[in-house]
Amino acid sequence: MKIETLLPLGKLDPGVRAADNPMDIGTIGAGATEVEALGYDGLVVEETKEDPYVVIALAAQATRTLGLATSVALAFPRSPTVTAMTAWTLQKLSQGRFVLGLGSQVRGHIRRRFGLEYHPPGPWMREYIDALRCVWDCWQHGTALDHRGDRYQLNLMVPLFDPGPIEHPIIPIHIAAVNPYMCRVAGEVADGVRAHPVSTPKYIAEVMLPAVADGAARRGRDPRQVAMCMKPLVATAADEATLAQRIETVRARIAFYASTPGYRAAFEVHGLGELADRLSQYSRAQRWQEMEKLIDNDVLHTYAVVGTYDEIGDLLKARFGKLVTHLEFSIPVDTNSDKTKLRSLLTELRSIV
Repeated sequence: MKIETLLPLGKLDPGVRAADNPMDIGTIGAGATEVEALGYDGLVVEETKEDPYVVIALAAQATRTLGLATSVALAFPRSPTVTAMTAWTLQKLSQGRFVLGLGSQVRGHIRRRFGLEYHPPGPWMREYIDALRCVWDCWQHGTALDHRGDRYQLNLMVPLFDPGPIEHPIIPIHIAAVNPYMCRVAGEVADGVRAHPVSTPKYIAEVMLPAVADGAARRGRDPRQVAMCMKPLVATAADEATLAQRIETVRARIAFYASTPGYRAAFEVHGLGELADRLSQYSRAQRWQEMEKLIDNDVLHTYAVVGTYDEIGDLLKARFGKLVTHLEFSIPVDTNSDKTKLRSLLTELRSIV
């Protein structure tokens, strides 16, 4: 298993999204160097308040062995050719360490934040990835650019805009997926799934992996070659008192996710569809303070991994060890003792095959 993390490292409460924390763009290089020195396999970057591709470029220049991935960058606001060029450049800069993680975004953001016409995201993502690979094939092998799809017609590539072949032309593509359709798309055309934190072991095993296998079969692919990357909800701390605080943060996060209609399937599989509906009603009424009170301990432990630093490694291994290939995990590292503990946890988690 490969272990990944986000920046800023050492400042992040394990129950809080990186998107909720400011990122100092001037410290990206130093942060990436620290992540590499601690023994992580990969650094992942979200697209929220900073351009993820700029962050990846800064991290690539500062490191030598660390894997680098967007998790995730938004696909549809950028044309496939633009994304192809960015990924090609980052693959050259990182000397083959880049993974292109793509996400779709919901209807409201596509229309009102990016000013685009909305299309069903599954078919759109499938064609987007096929178009990307067509552009890359053109550059690497000198083939004529000829992608003909429902949304993109790509047939022009002149020498001025052709960067030519690179040393590491195989750029893995991962896509963010929750529901079965997008998991099938991943099985068809992608190299990995970036699972949402609400994806429990039961949901991964009974819904996501079968959908990936179905998609892979449609194109004669081996589903075992599709990575399953998980960013679990984790409540952990060095002692029980601090852990109790972290638990309440994670409880609120679960309530927020359950209120989002797009994630309902991951709650329905556990018989919690009615809870998700109720939380959605609370969200629309802006009853934020009441929402986390609906997340009892059974629901908490269904969606989050909870334990002290001495327990959390074994708990994560038991929960995800047979299901995922990549695991996102960190603890705050404010002291040298924290760093020593984190290195020990990384070694323990990476031992999972």
